[in-house]
Amino acid sequence: MASTATLDHTTLARLVEAGAVRATSVIGQPAGWGVIVKFDKTERPLSSKRGHMRLFRKLESVVSYLKQMGIAKFDVDVGAFDVEALRATRGRPDTAIAMKHAHQAIAHDKWFRQQVELGLADLEAGKTISEKEHAARWKKRRAALLKRAPKA
Repeated sequence: MASTATLDHTTLARLVEAGAVRATSVIGQPAGWGVIVKFDKTERPLSSKRGHMRLFRKLESVVSYLKQMGIAKFDVDVGAFDVEALRATRGRPDTAIAMKHAHQAIAHDKWFRQQVELGLADLEAGKTISEKEHAARWKKRRAALLKRAPKA
């Protein structure tokens, strides 16, 4: 490649509009598909917003993108494409754990709000217990919990 500079979406659109694009290649990478655009005596990779080579996960996505840009013909190089490497980057295991925790938090929040509503309803209805009765109930509960707890 002649230069390490990249080509962003807007510049590519202008080059296509001006008819300056001589050739386009879709290059397989271990984690997806990159695009190299040749214009004048230069060839540059299509970049993402951060300036790195833009990678498409699916070949169909590249085809759709290039067609929308007005590029209907291009070469495809599958030499460096690695299906297994792409599969390895597909999911994020930490996302599943985070979603599980989020669902648990929502369920707990719902339960807690229900308990508060029940308590407020009891308070409004005059269903209260004395502090002495509450202490006795808690003492009984604590004893049952300590019985169930593993011995240290």
